[in-house]
Amino acid sequence: MTSQQHRNRVKRSALAAGTALTVVVGGAAVASGADPASTTPGKPQLKLIAASKSVTLDRWEGEPGVYLDLGTYVSVDNAPLEFKVTRKSYKDPVVAQQVLRNGNSVQTKKLPAGLVKDFSGLPGFLEVSVKDAAGQEVAKSKGTFCPNNASGRIRPDAPATSHYPESCPTNPWTLGSVWGVEKGWASNSSTVDYDKPVDLPAGEYTAKVAVAKKYRDLFGIPNDQPTIKVTVRQISDGGGGEGVAASRSGAQHGGHGGHAAGGHAAGAHAASGHAAGGHAHHYGPRGADAPTPPQLSHALEDRGRASHLGDGPGHTDGSRIAPALKPNAKRPTGRAGVPANVPKPDLRSLPAWDIAITDGEDGDVPGKDYLAFSANVWNAGPAPLVVDGFRSPGADLMDAYQYFYDANGKQVGYTPTGTMEWDPRIGHEHWHFTDFASYRLLSEDQTKEVRSGKEAFCLANTDAIDYTVKNANWHPYNTDLSTACGQQNSISVREVLDVGSGDTYTQYRPGQSFDITDLPNGTYYIQVIANPEKRLKETNLNNNVALRKVVLGGEPGARTVKVPPHDLINAP
Repeated sequence: MTSQQHRNRVKRSALAAGTALTVVVGGAAVASGADPASTTPGKPQLKLIAASKSVTLDRWEGEPGVYLDLGTYVSVDNAPLEFKVTRKSYKDPVVAQQVLRNGNSVQTKKLPAGLVKDFSGLPGFLEVSVKDAAGQEVAKSKGTFCPNNASGRIRPDAPATSHYPESCPTNPWTLGSVWGVEKGWASNSSTVDYDKPVDLPAGEYTAKVAVAKKYRDLFGIPNDQPTIKVTVRQISDGGGGEGVAASRSGAQHGGHGGHAAGGHAAGAHAASGHAAGGHAHHYGPRGADAPTPPQLSHALEDRGRASHLGDGPGHTDGSRIAPALKPNAKRPTGRAGVPANVPKPDLRSLPAWDIAITDGEDGDVPGKDYLAFSANVWNAGPAPLVVDGFRSPGADLMDAYQYFYDANGKQVGYTPTGTMEWDPRIGHEHWHFTDFASYRLLSEDQTKEVRSGKEAFCLANTDAIDYTVKNANWHPYNTDLSTACGQQNSISVREVLDVGSGDTYTQYRPGQSFDITDLPNGTYYIQVIANPEKRLKETNLNNNVALRKVVLGGEPGARTVKVPPHDLINAP
């Protein structure tokens, strides 16, 4: 069994435990509800609680440790906990504001400068100390708190659903995010880093969890320190376990990224080198093209098999798989056209990142050098990009149409916009829209195209890029490819890029590279172009291109790449 299979088993065990924990939280929190006499209108009352007094963590044979999901939550009462996190540009630092709502009154309070450095949550929020049976401290950690992490109601009179996003984005190019917990809800405070398990041998331990003093002072959180009995049990692999992970082709472009929300939205792993259908996937011996942790949506991190995903009890990592989108039953009729004032999408490219030298993917020529990268195109709105593909019986291509809607969601126009094609490559195996984006490698003076990476894409809302733009959809559909891109026998497909979300193709996807074998060392630019043929109707066609500088060096078979920071963003 591979390391990833063990990880997925551990996660399933933790998720199963989480199902029971949620029930306990509901009962415990009701008894400790807010005292109206001690609250300020519009100010949330926060409390650190533990769902259970004890947890059991499985340590699988061959795994380096366990993952400390201790089932602690931050409960919210009296008013919602809400933050708006933005940056003006990549030259500007991240600014976080708390939003205080009291009826129709809305106030904002800036958090201390430098406290929040990215969009993944409140850093250093949770402090965990683990002691063994002899009282000796054997592990200590600090964790980031994402308010958008998996949460649930703690009182029956709380809102039935949460309108806040479902994860905190960790894409390096995120521009705006909204974090929140509804009044009467609790959000899981644990941060589980699946790349950094805690080395705890089988045995009995005691964990003490606390909120860092700076956050207690900032938000008026009581200094509660729940103590949790931890039992670590060793699990031997009997072989033939059920921990076979799905490939990223099913969960997220093979990484298509992230959350996610939001992919591909943040520590994403490929499926132990296994692609859909059990085919082994090639990663070069240099290891550079093996799955690295691209900055993707937390909702798309470390996913196991689709049957274990989705909203519901026990999903402590905030992951979900949205239901598939259904295209129109038949091709549009009547005269094609786009009303003059109808809202349109605004596609924007992000600079490339996750850049590495590799020896290629499946189907590439052995012995050559490739420059691999991750790339994202996102929709700044104010309307979603909606594309339907329709297939004639037996045809290899679908005819694609872009749809337009008025402010009430009524379809008011459509236009033909190219084609969709079936991509049979392992790691893809879905319908690609042919006119969404393309890649080019430019010379240092940006006047000469030295390599082209024109690709077709399946659209999915893998990453939350800016949920503060007008009409941003905080709960997008088709957040992964398993629900977005159809099957080989599909007769029609609907692909959507919602407002505020972007679509990441990661550097270990087939086709995400340039052949640089015969290119001289020097400076080049990776160019990402949205809507390259300008067939898609947009509000603005002047922001469709992004550049990322790279410097190639080394010798054939041992090429190197240096990636300078892009303004304040240092995402190689």
